[in-house]
Amino acid sequence: MHIGILETGAPPGDLSEQHGDYAGMVARLLGPGHLYTRYDVRAGGLPGDPGECDAYVVTGSAAGVNDGLPWTGSLVAFLRAARGRARLIGICFGHQAIAHAFGGRVEKAPQGWGLGITRYVLERPIAGLPPQVAAMASHQDQVIEPPAGATVIASTAFTPCAALAYPHGEALTLQFHPEFDAAYGRALIGAHAAPDIDDALRSRALGSMAAPGDNAAIGDWLNRYLATGSID
Repeated sequence: MHIGILETGAPPGDLSEQHGDYAGMVARLLGPGHLYTRYDVRAGGLPGDPGECDAYVVTGSAAGVNDGLPWTGSLVAFLRAARGRARLIGICFGHQAIAHAFGGRVEKAPQGWGLGITRYVLERPIAGLPPQVAAMASHQDQVIEPPAGATVIASTAFTPCAALAYPHGEALTLQFHPEFDAAYGRALIGAHAAPDIDDALRSRALGSMAAPGDNAAIGDWLNRYLATGSID
């Protein structure tokens, strides 16, 4: 399958030198069985036509969909054009961007940052996944109201809309980061410079990284979705 990676952010500081960039992390998660093309969305790089690839993955980003950046408007227009023509996966910012593009509501969560390994309750059994999946969280914005027709398939009390499935296999989106391994997660927590991440939150988040994650199983699940359009 030809997968376009819509790269909307980058690791902070010099972390990419050791851990790679977000497009590379996504490619490692999904594995070598695909052809990958990366698009630097922040620099204006988007496919000329949604048909250029079979599917697109929108990466994480430090930006927010409500920040008013010119490139986010271009991304939203592309996602609307791609709906139903290519399968879509959104991760963190990508999850929010797809929801925003399709009529949902994204806001900065008043409860603050989600940071560290988090267990997400699946709202329905999914083959190959445990009833709760563990993966890295790193976000402050959240999907507050899903678009019409989208179904919540994973949640926590902190993040009620943690994963969304869209009708007819149009998209599968995750607030969490199965592409982040433990080493990068720890480095990212240490590098976070947001003023509202205090020492106590940083310490708790770093402590959470000792727990095993379900990245490999989530990657297999995403590949099944890409192949079939089904989340089951």
